[in-house]
Amino acid sequence: MSLLGSILWRACRTPGRIAVIDDVQRYSYARLAIGAFMLADQIELASRTRHVGLMLPTGGAFPMSLLAAWILGRVAVPLNYLLSPDELAFIIQDSDIDTIITVRPMVEYIGGAQVIPRGIRLLFLEELNTSDFPTPRWPAFPAPDDLAVILYTSGTSGRPKGVMLSHGNLASNVDASIEHARLTHADTFFGVLPQFHSFGLTALTLIPLRIGSRVIYTARFVPRRIVELIRQHRPDIMMAVPSMYGALLSVKSATAEDFSSVRLAISGGEPLPHALYETFLNQFNLQILEGYGLTETSPVTNWSTKDRHKLHSVGRALPGVREFVIDEQGQVLGPNQEGEIVIAGPNIMQGYYKQPELTAQVMMEIRPPGSDQPLRVFRTGDMGRIDEEGYLYITGRKKEMLIIGGENVFPREIEEVLNRHPAIKDSAVIGKPDGLRGEVPVAFVEINEGAQFDEAEVRSFCRKYLAQFKVPRDVQVVEQLPRSPTGKILRRRLAKE
Repeated sequence: MSLLGSILWRACRTPGRIAVIDDVQRYSYARLAIGAFMLADQIELASRTRHVGLMLPTGGAFPMSLLAAWILGRVAVPLNYLLSPDELAFIIQDSDIDTIITVRPMVEYIGGAQVIPRGIRLLFLEELNTSDFPTPRWPAFPAPDDLAVILYTSGTSGRPKGVMLSHGNLASNVDASIEHARLTHADTFFGVLPQFHSFGLTALTLIPLRIGSRVIYTARFVPRRIVELIRQHRPDIMMAVPSMYGALLSVKSATAEDFSSVRLAISGGEPLPHALYETFLNQFNLQILEGYGLTETSPVTNWSTKDRHKLHSVGRALPGVREFVIDEQGQVLGPNQEGEIVIAGPNIMQGYYKQPELTAQVMMEIRPPGSDQPLRVFRTGDMGRIDEEGYLYITGRKKEMLIIGGENVFPREIEEVLNRHPAIKDSAVIGKPDGLRGEVPVAFVEINEGAQFDEAEVRSFCRKYLAQFKVPRDVQVVEQLPRSPTGKILRRRLAKE
């Protein structure tokens, strides 16, 4: 059954069950469905194109609007309201939408309606007439290959790319995640991740609705408020990015008891520093389990669970997902050999919107061991290794790899050491050109409040754990590392420093 069909079926089967609790109100499954049909009527009147923009804060209005678009057979384009006006305007024009579903505070947040390109109609949810029951209609139940969403990447390298995900892509990833982590309708999810991002869309919007569970949303990440909501609602599943977990450590009133209901605390979107893992475990008696995925893979490919995890690993592949590590010639490598990670499965995107050449660059054919048939795979651009039991370890981004005197060095290795220093809160390492060695590592660090920083002492600390050529040439203190909305460090900006 399609995602749309299963959610509407749930609304008929258990109409009174609470689906969403957000900062403003509660939504039962019936209310989500009825609201979606009402909104579908309004979209049909306003929009002439097949693509519909969604610009909404994290909450119940997002899934309602998503369902409305799907009921009409339209493609949803979630919009990242945290981008600059120029980037946002580019996405709106590139995605070929003519209507955006939003709320007035959101438009004010981005800088006013003048930021929106001319000719785009805004449907404000708080101003729609919902007094009449919607016109009866039969939903446009999608086929697996029908396009469901276009998700734009955060643009860490060049202009944002529109990732096309079908209904089949999303459904396969949702179902594989549910099976892998043994999720049930009795689980309560807690979410603060933006729903315009693939992590927030799949893991904290579609998964809970698919199994008929309850999800708690809050639109703004305020650490003290997050702890209060966890105390109040006692969630079973928590998903966040590493920087969010790190911020929760600063809440002085938080205790291990506050997190005692959490069965799975999942981290994704950015590598989890080992120092953060250990500190969170010691302070709250809660093990953060790392996962892995990309927008192009719908997004989840690997997920550590309590009974299937290894230190520093992002876990094993989800059911139906096949992953390999290849060398520069495209040959599949054996266990524990490092190379580029490639992935195959029903979760792989349909391509980049209006960019067939770019799509072709990230797809290739390999020959898996023991098979005579070629397999089409997606090139992640991430480097890693897979051990004998199938556990994946991420070692860095291929494009971020430094070549120092002919040696390959990944920033993450240096960052892990820097983050163990008591004065350092977080770090990012990039390469700077060097006439003798090709490149040298340069570090940017955030300092813990009240800590004393001594660059020479930090470099001396690094020498205890790293080869000399890996020790940062410079260590620069910054007030805040530049990050994407999901916490990913934007190294491209640091390179301009």
